Amino acid sequence: GNIMRDANSAQKYWHFIKLMGRSASHIALEAALQTHPNICLISEEVKAKKMKLKQVIKYVADIVAARAADGKNFGVCLIPEGLLEFIPDVGVLISELSEALAHHEKEVEGLDTAAKVEKLCNWISKASAEVLKSLPSTTQGQLMLDRDSHGNVQVSLIETEKLIIEMVKKELKSRKSFKGKFSALNHFFGYEGRCAAPSNFDADYCYSLGFTASVLAFNKMNGYMSSVRDLTKGIEKWTAGGIPITMMMNIERRHGADKPVIQKALVELDGAPFKFFAKNREVWAKTESYTYPGPIQYWGPSEVCDVTNFTIKLERGALKVK
Repeated sequence: GNIMRDANSAQKYWHFIKLMGRSASHIALEAALQTHPNICLISEEVKAKKMKLKQVIKYVADIVAARAADGKNFGVCLIPEGLLEFIPDVGVLISELSEALAHHEKEVEGLDTAAKVEKLCNWISKASAEVLKSLPSTTQGQLMLDRDSHGNVQVSLIETEKLIIEMVKKELKSRKSFKGKFSALNHFFGYEGRCAAPSNFDADYCYSLGFTASVLAFNKMNGYMSSVRDLTKGIEKWTAGGIPITMMMNIERRHGADKPVIQKALVELDGAPFKFFAKNREVWAKTESYTYPGPIQYWGPSEVCDVTNFTIKLERGALKVK
């Protein structure tokens, strides 16, 4: 919200903001519902539509160009940090790189980026090798960084926002019809975002989860995850319980081997939150429909201080899609 206020005040910069969310776009979607950016990329939609990297860049560039045609050389674009893994051709590349690095780690250790690329291209498919070679050297190096403890690429270290800025700039430059200006600034709201003060809803919800977990443990109910439901009905009517962890498990590739892990809860494209976003994004792209949530309020009317987030209200029917 603060960035949007500044963008609308200065009216000369495009802000590309990467948000936390390596495997799901819930944070980006909630931020979009809260603030109405000109562009918000939802990883799950990109994957469902099988959009290649070039198509994603064209989508962003088209909106930038359309706003420039109206004399608006500014705007805000939200990007989930795990976006690249959801772009089909890049996602396959990342998966193959993870597999190759898991089995050939020592063979590429100590090599510079260019040498690593040449080596790794021998152990990945021809199509993925072409994608890897087409990327800027900086992005190549970031894709080959050490994996995390789960064997996943450390997406927070990949500067996706800078990659998109660079490629959008190149795309606009190739368009003879583009007469506007494109000055872009990049941001990553990672630790700054997640360490913000909790709202009353956050505090009540997490206290309830912790209390429920202690009750489960005290009663020796091992293998359960703490759960709280009916979140839109007021804390007095919330329902606590436990969910067997085995119900949420599925098999995924980790460190080159199949392992049981908790299944990811992704943004549902047929769900009310995404439908509300999809219904409004064209208007948000063209206009300055920005909203500014402002600082968290702890005292005052309940509808201000105890507000549930937009995603939950839309999911539970407390806020209707019009």
